[in-house]
Amino acid sequence: MARKKPAAGGKKTNTENVMGLRSQVLDQPITETLESNYMPYAMSVIVSRAIPEIDGFKPSHRKLLYTMYKMGLLSGARTKSANIVGQTMRLNPHGDAAIYETMVRLSKGYEALLTPFVDSKGSFGKVYSRDMAYAASRYTEAKLSSICAELFRDIGSDTVDFIDNYDGTMLEPTLLPTTFPNILVSANTGIAVGMASQICGFNLAEVCETAIARLSDPEHDLLSTLIAPDFPTGGELIYDRVELETIYRTGRGSFKLRARWRYVKEGNLIEIYEIPYSTTVEAIMDKVSELIKAGKIREIADMRDETDLGGLKLAVDLKRGTDPEKLMQKLFHLTPLQDSFSCNFNILIAGTPRVCGVGEILDEWTSWRLECIRRRTYHDLTEKKEKLHLLLGLKKILLDIDRAIAIIRGTEQESEVVPNLMIGFGIDQTQAEYVAEIKLRNINREHILKRLEETEKLEREIADLEDLLASRRRLRGVIRTELQQVVKKYPSPRRTAIVYADQIAQFAQEDETEDYPVHVFLSREGYIKKITPQSLRMSGEQKYKENDGLLQELELRNRDELLLFTNQQQVYKLRLRELEDGKASLLGTYLPAQLDMAEGENIFAMVCPGDYTGQILLFFENGKCARLELSAYATKTNRRRLTGAYSDKSPLAAVVPLGEEMELALTSTDGRALIFHTALLAPKASRTTQGVAVMSVKPRQRLQRVCPLSESPIRNLARYRVRSLPAAGALLREEDRGEKQLSILEPEG
Repeated sequence: MARKKPAAGGKKTNTENVMGLRSQVLDQPITETLESNYMPYAMSVIVSRAIPEIDGFKPSHRKLLYTMYKMGLLSGARTKSANIVGQTMRLNPHGDAAIYETMVRLSKGYEALLTPFVDSKGSFGKVYSRDMAYAASRYTEAKLSSICAELFRDIGSDTVDFIDNYDGTMLEPTLLPTTFPNILVSANTGIAVGMASQICGFNLAEVCETAIARLSDPEHDLLSTLIAPDFPTGGELIYDRVELETIYRTGRGSFKLRARWRYVKEGNLIEIYEIPYSTTVEAIMDKVSELIKAGKIREIADMRDETDLGGLKLAVDLKRGTDPEKLMQKLFHLTPLQDSFSCNFNILIAGTPRVCGVGEILDEWTSWRLECIRRRTYHDLTEKKEKLHLLLGLKKILLDIDRAIAIIRGTEQESEVVPNLMIGFGIDQTQAEYVAEIKLRNINREHILKRLEETEKLEREIADLEDLLASRRRLRGVIRTELQQVVKKYPSPRRTAIVYADQIAQFAQEDETEDYPVHVFLSREGYIKKITPQSLRMSGEQKYKENDGLLQELELRNRDELLLFTNQQQVYKLRLRELEDGKASLLGTYLPAQLDMAEGENIFAMVCPGDYTGQILLFFENGKCARLELSAYATKTNRRRLTGAYSDKSPLAAVVPLGEEMELALTSTDGRALIFHTALLAPKASRTTQGVAVMSVKPRQRLQRVCPLSESPIRNLARYRVRSLPAAGALLREEDRGEKQLSILEPEG
């Protein structure tokens, strides 16, 4: 960037005049700009906003739940959501709207989580509805769900680290010490900078049982206990073991979900009562309406959203004689009633984003939970040791309590009481402070005996805690016990049913287009006509624009598809059913406009590929030929244009569909011809291949015509036939030229 120059005539620009100082534009390489400005933003989004951590929460979730915990909402009554949102802003400075949206997603009313953490009251919307809005925060109420006790258990026992909030006025936890693998239980979606995360939810009981089994056997078959993902909206999961194994192993993959329905014979209607987690009621109804308008679904008389307090319900009224099973197969195929869920198990582990499989996530959670339990145990051990230390000092005092009383009574200054007790009994300052604070009423035999018994109990507990810290087996046993308690205390029946792919009737899409023979005429300027044989017999001469004429004619069927090769290395696909039946007296459809072709792009030839099982020969003006499989032009999607359809090294000279091996006659502009057998050409894999040289063409000359030998006027076959390629060919004799020139091959379907 150039340094800014002062304005002409000595006048200062606005930027130079600010506060009387001349501004300067500093040169800075873009790499430094990215490093100093963009990278910190990207890392902030990844680490502090979008990607969940090993406890299963993003920072916004954690700040909200911890605020509610500090407000006493784990055991207390509900409070207004607006109150919670306001308190959360002490930890989360991103505004009340964002905080409330976070609460809505975690709520029981919204139904986005299998194990909701917010016990809500009021209208919180629904995850399966795009238009059902949640009420304002001043109208709704909330508290923590009972399962949140597992999120905050022992949070005060130094199980996790605490950091300052954004203004340094209070502390907040970096993680929540969840006693179960919440990272797999709670569905989570996040879009960061350059990466994303998409974690599906699993059943709480199945996750805990799988974690328990993996603690005992690291080689445990995950699919035997963690059957498949589970979603709060229910539905059916189409079980594919290979797909799930891939997801469990790599953390990436997808599986299919579909709606659940029932047929009500009395009203001749279908009731859809559970839909895939990844779609909404409105999206389904919009798609069905679109299909009805397009005439692709004729079996439906009406469709209504009858969702109420009882739950989701879509009612589909059927026309008389409709098979509900076949209709649902069609709807599953054409609408979001069957949808795919893509997984990307990207989580933050020690501040680093990592895509993990299910087994790896469980191992990471176990290691982290072990550290939580170890820290909790060490915290408890420290507290008990401190208490034992005080009681041991008290024990020395209690052996001669009268002497302790005498020391205290004989001390003139209060500040000397503790030092005198330390000297008199050989105890430290902490113990002496504790003894000096004992109430007079506690100096009795009963209190003394209880303290002595407590000392023995503490010694046993300390020994047990020290053994626990030293035993990895016992620490893992604690995790196992806690997981078993979670399964027992929080029963979670599975909501998403499992169906196996081989039990599902596959949808056979029926082509309802009428099929009949047609003649297709293509003109040089790109006009195409589809005429039935009956109309053709009754018609007169074909009509074309001035200076236009026939380029190619094919006899096909109405359901056939055409490949249209252009002069700009592109192929367009055209379904004949999309053309209206025409007449010879009409110009036809102008293809460049219908196919949105580029300016100057012209159609060179048309080919009917049939079922794309044959081959095709592409001849170029430089004498080369490419033999390709027609399957190279087949597409699984409905793409209408294929770029890079053939080599751009030389213009096309001819396009020849090859049903079976045959002999072809080639002529060049310098009057030479050759005959060769197509078996000499080997198929090529790439559409853009230059092919192999067939006819050696001199400079400033080109390959002009190609046709089957049976359609050629050549009589002296032996003169022009070659056994190897490339070949120059021989000059055409007068008798081999024919009365009229050879025409470019008109390929047949």
